[in-house]
Amino acid sequence: MEILKHKEFYFALYILIINIYGFAIVIIDKYKAKKNKWRIKEMNFFIVAFIGGAIGILLSMMMARHKTQHKSFYIGIPLLYLFNKAIVCVSIYVIYFQK
Repeated sequence: MEILKHKEFYFALYILIINIYGFAIVIIDKYKAKKNKWRIKEMNFFIVAFIGGAIGILLSMMMARHKTQHKSFYIGIPLLYLFNKAIVCVSIYVIYFQK
């Protein structure tokens, strides 16, 4: 298949998968919080957000109303989203416009 030869495809697939994972861990943590079960460590949310999953975490935080009262989350996750966006923009610029 021709599409599998393009780096852009793999990059987009990575971003999709990491954001689905980020979305899922917030939902799972919300469920565990309601059931008073073992929770996901907060550092894990920030690691996933740092490596590209910030938008998935941010969307699920808003949808599930989970971690929205924690200052580190309502400031940190959007900042990591901006960081992710900056990295993508710089990468696109370097790949396509630097010759």
